Amino acid sequence: MDLTADTAQQYRDFALDARGYSPCFDDWATRVADDAEVLAWLERLPLAKRQPNLVLAAARWHGVAAPGPYAALRDALLGDDGTIEATILARSTQTNEVGRLATLVPAFALVAGDEPLALVEAGASAGLVLYPDRWSYAWETPAGVRRAGAGPDLGATVTGAAPLPASVPEVAWRGGIDLAPIDVTDDDRVRWLSFLVWPEHEERRARLARAVEVARADPPELVRGDLLEGLPALVEEAGRHGRVVVFHSAVAAYLSPEDRTRLHELMTGLVAAGRCHWISNEAPQVLPEVTAAAPVPADARGFVLGVDGRPVALAHGHGQWLRWL
Repeated sequence: MDLTADTAQQYRDFALDARGYSPCFDDWATRVADDAEVLAWLERLPLAKRQPNLVLAAARWHGVAAPGPYAALRDALLGDDGTIEATILARSTQTNEVGRLATLVPAFALVAGDEPLALVEAGASAGLVLYPDRWSYAWETPAGVRRAGAGPDLGATVTGAAPLPASVPEVAWRGGIDLAPIDVTDDDRVRWLSFLVWPEHEERRARLARAVEVARADPPELVRGDLLEGLPALVEEAGRHGRVVVFHSAVAAYLSPEDRTRLHELMTGLVAAGRCHWISNEAPQVLPEVTAAAPVPADARGFVLGVDGRPVALAHGHGQWLRWL
């Protein structure tokens, strides 16, 4: 989904992402896209604040039941006394979907070599995805289930010759950067993360709760700052501990087109200098230089998983499937 698109198109795209996965959000987003009054209400907001998951989470935060009828959402937005709008303006999505590790770990394995990893997450939120070594994996392939760790805790359906590891990664250091990092001991902000999980997805909510427990027991090093400015210093720190891998998922979409280009230039420069590997996991249009670096299907949905600036796979946004190219 392109967060710079017009409001109705954002909701149409979101409905497609939710189709067959969240009936409630499919219905709500489809109806919003055709509802002139609700669109007018949304268009009072800054463009970056109109995104579906943020708006729908804010409505749910203030009591709109989901799953539930569209009429209740519509009434809440059009009758808002300013409380929903204030939440939208004050909060951000910052999803920490640990299910993505089922699609990221094969990319980690591709670059790991024989060294422990020093992981740097750009746009880390609470840093919950910085713990690939604390989960187990079950990858369903045409040849059968491949496992790593004692699990399975996380799983994905995999097609193509993905480098599925036989063991979980060894992580020597983990850190990240975010404009507003989430303290996992802050119950209010952790509760907000739970509202960003889609309505029918109780398994994802339970996984989030477990991930918070993991992070509270061993907090990562999270830095507050602009990733374009702060990543080089974090890469330098990580380099003292192991093979550096900078990664991000559904983060570059929140940058302006100009800053996306800056991110690409920064990361390809760091890779060329031998300072790190770079794993990007973003919608196809977000980092066009990565998407164009090798053949990607024109009708690709989900994320393009890139390694060092080249696409290697398509991946479901929440880690449900991986299609190695």
